Amino acid sequence: MESKHVQTWFFAGLLFLLFIGVARIFAPFFSVLLWSSLLYVLFSPFYHRIVKKLNLETNRGRILRNLFAAFFSVASVIIIVVPLVFLTIQLGKQLSSLIKFSIKYLNANPQLPFIQGESVTQLFRDLSFGAIDLSTIDVKQRIISALTGGANAMIQMTTHLARNIGVFILNLLFMVFSLFFFYVDGEYLLKLARSAVPIRSEYAGQLIQKFRDITRNLFLGYFMVAGYQAVAAYIIFIIFGVHGALAFAILVFFCSFIPMFGAAGIWLPLGIARVLSGDLIGGIVFMALCGFFVSTMDNFLRPMFLKDRINLHPLVIFFAIMGGLAVFGFNGLVLGPMLIIFFLTVLDLFLIEHGFHRVIENNCD
Repeated sequence: MESKHVQTWFFAGLLFLLFIGVARIFAPFFSVLLWSSLLYVLFSPFYHRIVKKLNLETNRGRILRNLFAAFFSVASVIIIVVPLVFLTIQLGKQLSSLIKFSIKYLNANPQLPFIQGESVTQLFRDLSFGAIDLSTIDVKQRIISALTGGANAMIQMTTHLARNIGVFILNLLFMVFSLFFFYVDGEYLLKLARSAVPIRSEYAGQLIQKFRDITRNLFLGYFMVAGYQAVAAYIIFIIFGVHGALAFAILVFFCSFIPMFGAAGIWLPLGIARVLSGDLIGGIVFMALCGFFVSTMDNFLRPMFLKDRINLHPLVIFFAIMGGLAVFGFNGLVLGPMLIIFFLTVLDLFLIEHGFHRVIENNCD
């Protein structure tokens, strides 16, 4: 009996060491495999809908399957990556232009009553019980210094991206390569993953299905809706001549995850600024259009896409995304909410396995 325990612990330790080694081997390709998996989950239903009509017992059928897999691999990357690259380039240009415009405006207007006017100074003095006195601070110069620092940071970031363009292209090729085998051998790889997880096969199947549901529902219910709001806001910003429209539209995308305020946290101050600048009618029309086409439509689109498939409070989703971005970088955009939902799912399975009553409802049906 003692030797059996020793053998069990030996194999457990060996398995742990091998797992660490395998994890280190695949760590450099984590982002590639993650986003390849996400793209596969999103586009595989269309691929399988076509492939199931083929006779894979014949050489012609297998050749066509490989051709479709190659096409979907390239198309999946192009559909997602090309718009992101374009938006990134345009965002960099608009942020640079917006910073230059702001610095020029501040230098051309020595007196800025909305920053250091007597009423504003007194308001801050009263709210801070005398701790903050704007009359003793050169606020405008500090804003200019911050904007200049932002411009220098953007130049450094652009230089860094230009130096790593080769790595970016190589990662895209790896993604296409990975997606090809996901499309061709996806079902086999899922069976392999299910058998490798040391839990009941039905639980492993639930976790794999959960991964699919989380990916599709997060994309449709949150990122697609946020994308719509950003596009609608961008169009309205362009119509009303908002400087740096794309930059503000991308801020609308992220703010759409914030409960209560949401996208209004961006378009409302812009509308108020337009009213205060003297364009009363334009500001009111601007806020009315943004209120309806950007914020109100969210109340119709999100329930239509989600249909209660993700029963997490928007505040949890928001902090999951923000925390995920802080911990995992760009990957955290998806990893943050995914880890939260996986945690609740595994906790639910654990409670069921050990005879507890189900106290946490599934987050994805």
